[in-house]
Amino acid sequence: MSALLSLRNVSADLGKTRALEGVSLDVVPGEVVALLGPNGAGKTTLLRTALGLVAAAGEVKLGEASPKTLSTRDRALRAAYLPQRPQSIWPISVEALVALGRFAHGAAPDRLSAPDQHAVDEAIEACGLGALRLRRMDEISGGERARAHLARALAQHAPLLLLDEPTAGLDPAQALGVADILRAQAEKGGSVIFSTHDIALAADVAHRVLLMKSGRIISQGTPVEALTPDALRGAYGRPARLERVGNGFAAIFER
Repeated sequence: MSALLSLRNVSADLGKTRALEGVSLDVVPGEVVALLGPNGAGKTTLLRTALGLVAAAGEVKLGEASPKTLSTRDRALRAAYLPQRPQSIWPISVEALVALGRFAHGAAPDRLSAPDQHAVDEAIEACGLGALRLRRMDEISGGERARAHLARALAQHAPLLLLDEPTAGLDPAQALGVADILRAQAEKGGSVIFSTHDIALAADVAHRVLLMKSGRIISQGTPVEALTPDALRGAYGRPARLERVGNGFAAIFER
């Protein structure tokens, strides 16, 4: 199975700081990959490097091509990116924001073909925004804006989603709703790689977890394989363990 994203021995600097060191990974169709680790671990830099937005040594490929050789449009057709805290307090409707996801397909909010409109409607429905579609972005809550931006990324219909802390600022029910969306994306044959500080959520939704510290991957595998007490203590500097609770997980940290 061909990887939608491949990194081979990738290192990157941000100023005088080594932000990634020797990172290798493949993301294949049908899987959700979670990036965990403390602040400054390199999670955001990894996502941005995957898109060719950060200069790096080593090999980075989106599909079979380096992102640096792709046009903006071709890159958008391969991968949709949702950064932390995307800016969008414009006085446009939720539906118009979501429609921006169709830009790479030659559409615009006021110029949608039937397939474009279907993609927008589908994304709005998936993110539970039906009642808000005509509301202005500057008139809805922060959590609702976050879901609108996720819908925009879904409407892009790229096979790979790269999401930087997509559940930050969401209440628990909304965060679980996002988890369901990520799993559904993988079940349809797409792939998701996302960063988060929510260890339990990552363990619940991800097929594979990469635990990072100081720009390196220090543990990876299924959640149970990657999030051992030794690995968690190595990443966060505190005794911790992952426990099953019902059908999900809880991360327990000791004082």
